[in-house]
Amino acid sequence: MRRKQTKQSERAPNNAHTAGVFTRIKAFIVDMFMINMPILYFMVYVILGGRDAFLNNQTAIFVCTALFGFILSIFFAAAGQSPGYKAYDIKLTDVRTGKKPHFFKAYFRFLGFIFSGVTRIGLLLAFFRADKRCLHDIFSGTICTKCK
Repeated sequence: MRRKQTKQSERAPNNAHTAGVFTRIKAFIVDMFMINMPILYFMVYVILGGRDAFLNNQTAIFVCTALFGFILSIFFAAAGQSPGYKAYDIKLTDVRTGKKPHFFKAYFRFLGFIFSGVTRIGLLLAFFRADKRCLHDIFSGTICTKCK
């Protein structure tokens, strides 16, 4: 009996349809242009003074990536949507509660996304699962659903 309850809690919330993989990719590209590009531009041209200085500074690259994840996590914790997710009517929800994830869960998801991107297998996992969850979604206990 306990096993069935755990299995049910790992599925999408009731009446929720998972967002497609390609829709999530398009939403991520929008987020990259709307959030990450201004961060990178400011770091490269205002703080460091050029592209070569940026490419030779691993700390600056780390700071830009961490700041991008921090801002995305704020969006997900506040509204369950980033600008890209809002543009494509996707919402990030906690699998167990069906509500928006808290900040630390959203940031842990971003760190898992980096790991999934490095291994590539974690991102491709969504193509083989019925619920279309990637490895970082499984680790963080989140799911991307279509808005009603």
